[in-house]
Amino acid sequence: MYRLIHLLLLFALIVPGVWAQRVKDIASIDGVRVNQLIGYGVVVGLDGTGDSSLDVTNQSLASMLGQLGLHQEPRQLKAKNVAAVMLTATLPPFARPGQLLDVTVSSLGNAKSLRGGTLLMSPLKGADGQVYAVAQGNLLVGGAGAAAGGSSAQINHLAAGRIPGGATVERAVATPLGQGDFVHLELRDADFTTAARLMQAVDAEFGQGAAIALNARTIRVKAPGDPGQRVMFLARLENLRLDVGTPTPRVIINPRTGSVVMNQLVTVEACAIAHGNLSVTVTVDPQVSQPGALAGGQTVVTERADVQVKNERGELVVLPASASLNDVVKALNAVGATPQDLLAILQAMRAAGALRAELEVI
Repeated sequence: MYRLIHLLLLFALIVPGVWAQRVKDIASIDGVRVNQLIGYGVVVGLDGTGDSSLDVTNQSLASMLGQLGLHQEPRQLKAKNVAAVMLTATLPPFARPGQLLDVTVSSLGNAKSLRGGTLLMSPLKGADGQVYAVAQGNLLVGGAGAAAGGSSAQINHLAAGRIPGGATVERAVATPLGQGDFVHLELRDADFTTAARLMQAVDAEFGQGAAIALNARTIRVKAPGDPGQRVMFLARLENLRLDVGTPTPRVIINPRTGSVVMNQLVTVEACAIAHGNLSVTVTVDPQVSQPGALAGGQTVVTERADVQVKNERGELVVLPASASLNDVVKALNAVGATPQDLLAILQAMRAAGALRAELEVI
């Protein structure tokens, strides 16, 4: 009996929190955001796998040598150990000068591989054109390749790599977190129900009137003016838990790869599906007519085309109403369609009202 009561109490503690999430998992604080950085640079030290006579690479190399006191004409440079690259990095919030950032390096020209290369000092700029970081260092490329005699073998991607801690922050971005009497929470997904529940959770923790939902995405919260107290206040705020309700049934479709992902709330109403494939095959056979010796004629090449159209028979399959994800998967597998065919079937089912879910194409 004691064990049964213990299990019931444990179940009561777990079940209400099935859909409960922390505030920091569903919302962000207005002004606390990352910033994207971009730059251009030159990678040297490649083993003959750099750009082959690319104008932008030669100009960059000549400009860099000119800054070091060596003057060369761009057209005179033919350095296969050099590659022009684009640099990208993410500047986190509250980043200060001296902090290190990871840098992604991607080939801009026709370099075969960046493996073993070294990035020379390059500025990273923000959207406002200001320099916020400087990058330099040795590349890490997660691939390998070799070529000889017209044959080649390659593992993973060789035209991009990373430099862990390869950029140093030189300029800080002002974050207006400590200004004003309020902070604003921005929901990642706009929803009136979630906004109302978040406002109620904040009021229950900090007192009535502490939060006001301005719209389906933004909640204004009154915060202490002292910076030290505000940090402690935000720490309590972002760890509040609230019931966000039942997620929306959703099916994610990627037509480029044929991927279909659906959550556990997707249901199917009873419907009938017939699906068949139509294929068209065109074969061209060249026919050469050559005149005899000393005949004075000309060689004539004609093409003989063979076109075949094949329409596979599609049987009508009845899908019963399904209330669980497992039943939905079994019903769709009964159709026997490929992943690419499944994309069209799901769209048709949604249009017919048989698929109880939102379709999102990425």
